[in-house]
Amino acid sequence: MYLYHYYDKTIGPFRNLSDVTVEEAKEILAKIKVNKPHVQCAKRQDTYVEDRLHYEAILREKFLEKGGVIKRQVPHYMVVEHSPWLSTWFENCAYIKIPIEEFDLSTVSFTYGDSHPTFSPRVTDQKEYRKKLYRYEEILDIIDRYGMPQDWNDDGRFGPERYIEAHIWSDETIMRYR
Repeated sequence: MYLYHYYDKTIGPFRNLSDVTVEEAKEILAKIKVNKPHVQCAKRQDTYVEDRLHYEAILREKFLEKGGVIKRQVPHYMVVEHSPWLSTWFENCAYIKIPIEEFDLSTVSFTYGDSHPTFSPRVTDQKEYRKKLYRYEEILDIIDRYGMPQDWNDDGRFGPERYIEAHIWSDETIMRYR
């Protein structure tokens, strides 16, 4: 299994909006909306930064409940295997592909789909993987049952899950690729 991180080549990898203040993050998004209005990041809702912090708090709490090890306050984001849809998000898109074996798995959590719709009260389809966070062994079982979302739902026709999101709660492996 490989984890992928997509980014804009002009900015560089693993630049995390949650590592800056709310005001700085909003300024960054405002500049993207003006300078690159056609990229996916420019289409985020006005409450995106606050929403992101809310969902990250849920991820952190659920990961701690599962015995996860948190070495940074907010996660770095990656996805399981290649996502054709995410590869279109940036004007100058690039990606980093890292084998799962390079990570300390006690510092990695997963959601089946993006964490925002996974925990959103607006998504009410009652699928078994809603409102759930998984450890590595658990996500393997979910993949066995449902497959990879990018294989059956890359266009989003069948719901919000288009990839499996990985949350990296440590800088150790990430720093080798930054």
